[in-house]
Amino acid sequence: MTLKGKVALVTGGSRGAGRGIALELARKGAFVYITGRTTEASGIEHSKRSIDNVLREIKAEGGSGSAIRCDHTKDQETEAVIRQIASEQGKLDILVNNVWGGNDLPIEQKSFWELPTAHWDNMFNAGVRAQLITNYYAIPLMREAKAGGLIIHTTFWDHYKYLGNFYYDLSKNTLVRMAYGLSNELKEDNIAVIPLTPGWMRTEAVLESMNTDEEHWHEVEELQMTESTTYIGRAAAALAADPKVMSITGQPQQVAKLAEKYGFTDIDGRTVPAFLV
Repeated sequence: MTLKGKVALVTGGSRGAGRGIALELARKGAFVYITGRTTEASGIEHSKRSIDNVLREIKAEGGSGSAIRCDHTKDQETEAVIRQIASEQGKLDILVNNVWGGNDLPIEQKSFWELPTAHWDNMFNAGVRAQLITNYYAIPLMREAKAGGLIIHTTFWDHYKYLGNFYYDLSKNTLVRMAYGLSNELKEDNIAVIPLTPGWMRTEAVLESMNTDEEHWHEVEELQMTESTTYIGRAAAALAADPKVMSITGQPQQVAKLAEKYGFTDIDGRTVPAFLV
């Protein structure tokens, strides 16, 4: 499985699923553009979790890529990213829409009328709309090459079960439907559009909330069924390398099921089962 010669863009790539996907695409040979708001020069909390650090990791492993600071809630910055990729590469083969601003408030299991309406701005403006606008500017470049391609929306989906929080359920399922709509519009271009859902990932935020780290998570009982962010990265890389990926375009895919299909494991050798609601 190789992605040599492919150009990828991973939005929201400074941490979590974005970091895991960016690293794995680069390991398979793709040139990976990483976008995010956090840079080493930003001077904000957690600046060590920056797009600069991810790029350093990629290059330390012999991969290639570029880090571009971008706030995807600002359309002109998103457009500038695509212009830069077009200027430098002339094409875009893989787009991973991972940017998400929906965790700024606790995602509580309360009734809709008890939830703050600020969830809408966080999840739809900094999540759904940000991914839509990235598609808007990126798709013409992907179509131009007439070589097919892959668009991934990272989301959460469990066979359309209700996810417990009204805004979270609505936004995550909107991303699934967005992928379905685009999959129909892009069939003739041979561009697959896949909503990709992980299980419970050991993101930096999850590890911090449990007062542990990646080296010691095994000691925390509640984390026994979690998966690393590399797991979703391996799923994304497998989809990108699959010559028959168009056969599942528009269909939500769970990382755990793709592990069974493509024969990859998590970093500790486990095939972590799908997270179910």
